[in-house]
Amino acid sequence: MNKRAIKTAIETEISKTEVSIEHYKELTKPISPNDAIGRVSRMDAINNKSINEASLRQAEMKLNSLKRVWSKIDDDDFGMCLKCKQAIPVGRILIRPESLLCVNCAR
Repeated sequence: MNKRAIKTAIETEISKTEVSIEHYKELTKPISPNDAIGRVSRMDAINNKSINEASLRQAEMKLNSLKRVWSKIDDDDFGMCLKCKQAIPVGRILIRPESLLCVNCAR
């Protein structure tokens, strides 16, 4: 297993996810009732805010998973599926570094 490539992939994903979290935090700031927008526009803004809040929660969960994987990268059992104890293919780890399960167990 090429741990250097995996470490780079995890670092890159952590950076991207942190940027996404900051972006979603900006989008989920409260909408001032004093802003002069119409009723329909305000309802649309509230709906978009709730979608962005869900995206923020998902990004925060992904960041936590990435940090957990990062902390275990030097363990002997790194890259092993938590469920079936078989090796997770390197391609899956590179594409989705926060994965702790192989494709079959993740279904």
